[in-house]
Amino acid sequence: MNTPDEVNEYLSKVALGDRDAFRRLYDATSPKLFGLCLRILKERAEAEDALQEIYVKIWRAAPTYATDRINPMAWLVAIARNHAIDRLRTRKPETKDIDTMVDLSDKTPDPEQSSIAASERRRIEACIGELAADHGSAVRGAYLDGYSYQELADRHGVPLNTMRTWLRRSLLKLKECLER
Repeated sequence: MNTPDEVNEYLSKVALGDRDAFRRLYDATSPKLFGLCLRILKERAEAEDALQEIYVKIWRAAPTYATDRINPMAWLVAIARNHAIDRLRTRKPETKDIDTMVDLSDKTPDPEQSSIAASERRRIEACIGELAADHGSAVRGAYLDGYSYQELADRHGVPLNTMRTWLRRSLLKLKECLER
């Protein structure tokens, strides 16, 4: 691992156009800057492209680096971070071909469907209302509230087979009522 003084020295030489110092700077700092780009951009290929552009910026900006005022890695990280964020901002949002979309329709019922459903609900409620009170309660419990036959039998204080008979007969009466 290179010390800040070594990175400072590389940057000073890069500012003078020293290509060997630039290679050493790249070798010393690119893993950290690449990791930063990858964390921000989340795509390896894009992070690699960004890293190359970052080092071009560093080559050009090295003469402006003030060795006595800022930590060299902080300066390099700031350049890399800003560049990666700029790339992220300029990304076009992912678009999909409309022909490949499965279904774009709205799943909520339209007014006509809502009206039909409300009408059917009223018919079913009226038919359940024609059943004996305990039978209607058992039908609601089994088919609307999700109670088991045993839970309903316990709740109404009847044997399990009696509850099954109530429900079967109640469903037959509901069917007759709804067919009228």
